[in-house]
Amino acid sequence: MRGATPAAIAVLVLELIPAAAFGLAGERMAQACARWPSALRTALPVVFALPYVLLAASQQMFSWWWCALYALLPVAIAWLLGQAAVADPKQRGNWRDAIVLLSLGLAVDLRWFERAWPSGLAGWGKLLVVDMALYGFVAIRRLRGTGFDFHFRWSDWKTGLRELAFFTPLVLGLGLALGFLHPHASGLRFSMIPTWIYIFIFIAVPEELYFRAWVQNLLERRVGRRAALAITAVVFGLSHFNKRSAHFNWRYVLLASVAGIFYGRAWREQRRVAASAITHASVDAIWSFWF
Repeated sequence: MRGATPAAIAVLVLELIPAAAFGLAGERMAQACARWPSALRTALPVVFALPYVLLAASQQMFSWWWCALYALLPVAIAWLLGQAAVADPKQRGNWRDAIVLLSLGLAVDLRWFERAWPSGLAGWGKLLVVDMALYGFVAIRRLRGTGFDFHFRWSDWKTGLRELAFFTPLVLGLGLALGFLHPHASGLRFSMIPTWIYIFIFIAVPEELYFRAWVQNLLERRVGRRAALAITAVVFGLSHFNKRSAHFNWRYVLLASVAGIFYGRAWREQRRVAASAITHASVDAIWSFWF
């Protein structure tokens, strides 16, 4: 990780704490939050500006504009999702949910906030957005059926690897036919294990949390399981339109959409982010190692 100074590592640990806490004890944290006054619940996420302040100050690139954005954005998310919780107690999906998800998705995909962060550390900004959204959807909205839980089960591995086995022959054939995949020889190495773990934590889990636990989860309540799976897969594919290309990368979009079907299947079997993240991380790792 370029630019990973001691201050950057300390900020990374600080950002990982909320995600780990929600993943290990989300329901208990939501129950504790529910006992607080409404104003405190809404205003508390202003503290999510702290990682930006600490890292930006250590790199001499602090901006009051960015500080205000990172202080106000999580408060706005908490307020909107608090209103959604009141207006939509059956959790069928509310326009406020859509505003939050669309805004955060576009901000990450179009890299709106990346220039606020030091070179090589844009991932810190993405992780901070995950923390904000987790607080909103877990502690405030208390969205059910997300499956965001770091207590791994054997069934997570069984489901995740099964979907990987189903998807791999299809993506290899399609990817090679489209000229998207370019095989290269590489032997098994111990370094592949930490690489897989890195992909799982920093790529697969955030994306599966967003697309499956929140988008597909809410869509199922409106349009049903099959339609939600298909719509989410297409949206997931479209989110890759600008990856590895200066123009619309239709090959990547197509393959990512197909991948989204299998990730969505893995998640919905027992509604487990861990299962779909295992499939996702394994696909990305195989691509990184051999294609």
